[in-house]
Amino acid sequence: MNAAVIVFPGSNCDRDVKVALEAVTGRPAAMVWHGEAKVPDSDLIVLPGGFAYGDYLRTGAMAAHSPIMRDVVAKAKAGTPVLGICNGFQVLCEAGLLPGVLMRNASLKFVCKDVYLRVEQTATPFTCRYREREVIRIPVAHGDGNYFADPATLDELEAEGRVVFRYVDADGEASAQSNPNGAQRNIAGICDHNRRIVGMMPHPERLFEPLLGGCDGRRLFESLLASLN
Repeated sequence: MNAAVIVFPGSNCDRDVKVALEAVTGRPAAMVWHGEAKVPDSDLIVLPGGFAYGDYLRTGAMAAHSPIMRDVVAKAKAGTPVLGICNGFQVLCEAGLLPGVLMRNASLKFVCKDVYLRVEQTATPFTCRYREREVIRIPVAHGDGNYFADPATLDELEAEGRVVFRYVDADGEASAQSNPNGAQRNIAGICDHNRRIVGMMPHPERLFEPLLGGCDGRRLFESLLASLN
């Protein structure tokens, strides 16, 4: 599996994703600067976490217009799986590849902690190694993770099974207390109509081996390996 990680000015989780991908696949991941015009032939494109362009204007808004994004959008529409993590999720929404927006956390504070997620959709290249409604622990680290969309879009996401991850407590129950940022319907991650573009606020690359405190994020990368090889 050949993977490409897009690097924007301000990305700070690009190397983490590269390490996780290479540990699972055994193959080098290409690091692609945002100013490039083309993504090399890849089975997967990852938009990593961080603070692209310092989060000026609006999170992800400037990055969505970087030169490389024209090719990312074209390849995504042609069927290449794309994963956006945290800031990458914001970029996917700003680029129009996923619906909705990510707003300031309801607390107006940066949130950095482990959270529980319920896996709502396993029929994606990113989640096939999880069990449906399985509860996993993954870290979050963001100030703008409050997912917002109009009621019709939210209903469509739910009806089409496009909510991939939801914030819950350790028992798998979604509540205001288990929601770290105020996201509507406790949404932590969604996918496109074809389920090949996934955006998520939590960071699976930060919990993919025992030395990091757990392995719940590893199966996301193992899912990709199983789906794309």
